[in-house]
Amino acid sequence: MERPTLYINGRFLGQRLTGVQRYALETLLALDEELCKAGAARSFDAVVLAPPGTPAPALRSLAFRCQGPFRGQLWEQLTLPVLTRGAWLLSFCPTGPLLKHTQVVTIHDAAVYRVPESYGRLFRSWYKFLLPRLARQSAVVMTVSEFAKSELVATLDVTAERVRVSGEGWQHLERIAPQPSVLAKHGLKPGGYVLSVSSLAPHKNFRVIARALEHLKDCGLTMVVAGSVDGRVFDGSSQAALESLKLVGYVSDEELRALYEHAAMFIHPSYYEGFGIPPLEAMASGCPVLASKAGALPEVCGDAALYFHPDDPLELASLIRRLASDPAERTALVQRGYDRLRAHSWTGTAHCHLAVVEELLRPRSESTAAAFAEVAPRLEDARW
Repeated sequence: MERPTLYINGRFLGQRLTGVQRYALETLLALDEELCKAGAARSFDAVVLAPPGTPAPALRSLAFRCQGPFRGQLWEQLTLPVLTRGAWLLSFCPTGPLLKHTQVVTIHDAAVYRVPESYGRLFRSWYKFLLPRLARQSAVVMTVSEFAKSELVATLDVTAERVRVSGEGWQHLERIAPQPSVLAKHGLKPGGYVLSVSSLAPHKNFRVIARALEHLKDCGLTMVVAGSVDGRVFDGSSQAALESLKLVGYVSDEELRALYEHAAMFIHPSYYEGFGIPPLEAMASGCPVLASKAGALPEVCGDAALYFHPDDPLELASLIRRLASDPAERTALVQRGYDRLRAHSWTGTAHCHLAVVEELLRPRSESTAAAFAEVAPRLEDARW
């Protein structure tokens, strides 16, 4: 019997690598590895489709094709449903063709609803139009945490039964060799700075760090912010706080790993997170983590982080001072971080996708029909 073919939406391979694209790339690579292990015993073939000119990833088992006219959203909305007609489509990012029903899409959070100020008007409008429609018509919606699942159920027209949690991983860090020269480049001493990884989005909440620094004038630690950040978030901060702050801008993956490894601690102050990979990267680098009590961060970090309220700079300052002055607690927190890492892996994420795909591709049976009873009528009527 001929094996069915699963198509994978590879549009993300031509995009800049942010958290969503990191998830997509690492899940793709882990899925490729698992299918390679299965060999001839695998139950389906898989092809990654991408717009013309997309760079090919290093794959061992999955086929890769740049195919069809158009690029970007036009390719995804017009070309992709034609290329995948009569087959299932898997998207690791929160976008997909509106003209296709036989698909599985990943929606990472409900940030455009919960923190709309973090997005431009056009982006926000498009996602508010797209996400509920994709959620309604997709057979299964994948997401990254139980928190994110509850958010999607609350904001989109999707039932909890159709949302599956895949988790995320940190193992991509193992492929990266640290580049410690970044410390000398920015005048940093090992153990002499606190690290945070930034974004322009207001919900990342870097203002609380500047406010915490105002209460840490004598701690002797420099606050390093890596990545893109708008300096205006620190407007109104004291001169002492600003002097303890160092914005190093974008750094390479190799430089970032070195910054993790030599930091006294890592701070993740976000108001809203569907998952949060940077705390796991810090844990994997032996760096203790301070995280806000917001979104999925407590779910992801468990007992391997010290928590503060994202609106309480005094609480954050107290935790920084406490961890900086207690080597035993720091050592214990680092060890709990290593232990916590066992709960997260890209291989586990791939297995979650494999379970869904194999269920969808399996010949119709009573159990399959029962599991997908809610979407069965739409799948029967689907043209694509």
